[in-house]
Amino acid sequence: MSLGGWSIEPPLLYVAVAALLYWRGGRRGTRRESEPLRTAAFAGGLLTIVLALDSPLDDAADKLFWAHMFQHVLLLTVAPPLVLLGRPWPRMWQALPLGTRTTVGRALARSPLTAPLRALARPLPAFVLFNATVLAWHIPAAYEATLRSSAVHQLEHALFFFTGLLFWARVIDPGPLRPRLSWPWRIAYVTGGMFFGWLLAVVLVTLQTPLYAHYAAIAHRPGGITAMTDQQLAGGVMWVPGSISYSIAIFIGFYRWLEPDRRRPLPAITT
Repeated sequence: MSLGGWSIEPPLLYVAVAALLYWRGGRRGTRRESEPLRTAAFAGGLLTIVLALDSPLDDAADKLFWAHMFQHVLLLTVAPPLVLLGRPWPRMWQALPLGTRTTVGRALARSPLTAPLRALARPLPAFVLFNATVLAWHIPAAYEATLRSSAVHQLEHALFFFTGLLFWARVIDPGPLRPRLSWPWRIAYVTGGMFFGWLLAVVLVTLQTPLYAHYAAIAHRPGGITAMTDQQLAGGVMWVPGSISYSIAIFIGFYRWLEPDRRRPLPAITT
């Protein structure tokens, strides 16, 4: 269903459920001074998902490669860190009835899947899974499959977002999955993720032929741009907007890493 370019699709339902749980958990939980900022970050993350998947941007992505790449940037580097800054897990957990929390908690504690999931959430597996997912879905055969099948396309977007949560949870402390990375290692971790994005961007910008047959076959694009210009713009989107979240995280990482040195008292001067 579409209303003026805005669509009502399954992602909108998931966003509404997450918003309801977060709101209910906030009413039941303890109020903190930082709560408004966390709520704003979480709401921004959910709105980013809606913008990526249910706005006119989703229709434009079928005709313009750069618009499709912008979708990917939103799902990989904008929505996940904003959602995590809202510290969603304790608050959404609080929204559930006590009996449900007890039952689910016991089931998770006894589940044989708990250990593998925790292993995937560790820094190195999360890093590899996130970047491998990004690169794998941009292989021409996989990318073209997403354009032919709505189900495959939704799977791609879901993997982008959820592996993004795993990756950025190692950078942001969302609870209960804590980073367990020192600031220097966190900086290296984020820099490595940005490098893989740049690698994809360089390929798109420097190729002399269109990489994806779907976009090459479009006779008339919005704005009248050529297939090669569209591809180069897509590389630019991955390179520049796609680097913003990484750059902010690196800057904060350096600031927090060097902060203790600035707090040390000056040595006393004796005469």
